[in-house]
Amino acid sequence: MTTMRDKFLICILIALINILIRWCVSLNDYSGAGKPPMFGDYEAQRHWSEITYNLPVKEWYTNSSQNDLMYWGLDYPPLTAYHSWICGFIAHCINPEWVALNKSRGFESEGHKLFMRYSVILADVLVYFPAVYLFFDQLKSIKTSDKVKGVFLMLLYPGLILIDHGHFQYNCISLGLTLLAVVCLTGGRDLVGSILFCLALNYKQMELYHAFPFFSYLLGSCFASAKENWFLKLVKIGLVVIVTFIVCWYPFLSDIKSALQVLHRVFPFARGLYEDKVANIWCSISVVIKLRQVLTVNQIVIMCLVTTFVAVLPSAISLMLRPSIDRFKLALINSSLAFFLFSFHVHEKSILIPALAVCLFIPEQPMSSLWFLLISTFSMLPLLIKDGLLIAYLALMVIYIILYMSAFPMSATGNMSWHLKLRKPVFCLSLTGAVALTIAMVTMEPPPHLPDLFPVLISAFSCGHFVLFFMYYNYLQLGKGVQKPSVKEMEKEKVQYSPKGYSKTGPQDISHLVRKKRI
Repeated sequence: MTTMRDKFLICILIALINILIRWCVSLNDYSGAGKPPMFGDYEAQRHWSEITYNLPVKEWYTNSSQNDLMYWGLDYPPLTAYHSWICGFIAHCINPEWVALNKSRGFESEGHKLFMRYSVILADVLVYFPAVYLFFDQLKSIKTSDKVKGVFLMLLYPGLILIDHGHFQYNCISLGLTLLAVVCLTGGRDLVGSILFCLALNYKQMELYHAFPFFSYLLGSCFASAKENWFLKLVKIGLVVIVTFIVCWYPFLSDIKSALQVLHRVFPFARGLYEDKVANIWCSISVVIKLRQVLTVNQIVIMCLVTTFVAVLPSAISLMLRPSIDRFKLALINSSLAFFLFSFHVHEKSILIPALAVCLFIPEQPMSSLWFLLISTFSMLPLLIKDGLLIAYLALMVIYIILYMSAFPMSATGNMSWHLKLRKPVFCLSLTGAVALTIAMVTMEPPPHLPDLFPVLISAFSCGHFVLFFMYYNYLQLGKGVQKPSVKEMEKEKVQYSPKGYSKTGPQDISHLVRKKRI
């Protein structure tokens, strides 16, 4: 039996290994390294620290002689700005040149790179690592060894490491806050979970990808709850959401123009349907039909809004009518994939949002999860090559495949039905295609009249996978994939069922409802 001391040592060992891997990746180049005049995301994060530290709060999102919004203007919600201010304050204490107003553009030095890299690792360790540990620790139907494997493999996911610690971003904060919210909802702490998800949404607006499942689950659980008045519970959740948003936006609420300017920056409709060659529906369609030449921006926005809503609706309704944690986790995948595939202004890096939810199923659906996590990382290959991260990408992918298959061997799926066994050769064929496209992009010159040939092929290839994954995970949620009882059924069984008669019993008395099933 694993003691608390053993669990603590295992957690420390997993953390140290993952920190070491992150640090090795961070030794590589970053987005925009030595590439004036705009540089890249590294400079964007540095510039936000410069602006937030030196200017009053109400000028952070406003164009002025001191804040040129055309040069990496802030376009994330207030919590990102507050985080940038903290980084700017610390940077100024170490070396004022790092954040000197209008004098530090494109600043690059080994000392500053070290500071920036440390800031991401610290955010990862303080927010994302604990969230991953807590999520797997609370799973009761999974044996301890699989929990340890789940923690290790989720922290080792190449996509997040390469983007945050290579390309340079702080996705670990918004994803960590979202995962902590999932942990709270799983434990029945709906109010705390609502606050945490609001914080995630106020750090990065892309967490809207997960908003439908949170809304549907919380609303459905209010109606299904037999412990308290559904209306009272709904009012409580509504109040904590409103208060959290007011606290986050307080400095901008005194002036309606300031608040509207923040919204304008956070939702940049003028920036286009998607960025670069993203593996979604619209980018793939553009190979045949140039939507931006056929439709106006307003028409494209409406098209994206309608298709995204239609794609999310079945999952959201199913979750609201029969709320359960398993359906909620699947809905997180389905909703975020629908947004990635159909919504407006999608970044290639946004695939990390569905990947977070897929990671939650690593012990239960090892093969499907590995497949998705590899393809999601592969879909960002053109960006990673552009940032000089090819070697880091190849090394991490090989390490991840070896460790993942050692933890969950393919042979473990030998007792599956024929259609599940069929996934093995298809999986191998899929990876062969990804390897072939990787070799082609690295070694071959595209035709002069098709300079973006390989990025387009990679995005279309990955998009095809994501469409199939979207259908698969919707089947799991809406079809026969989820056999566990809803919130209402669980509460009813706790009160009514007992092997000796009808009396109030503990959670162990409803174990007959739960079917353990590895897919």
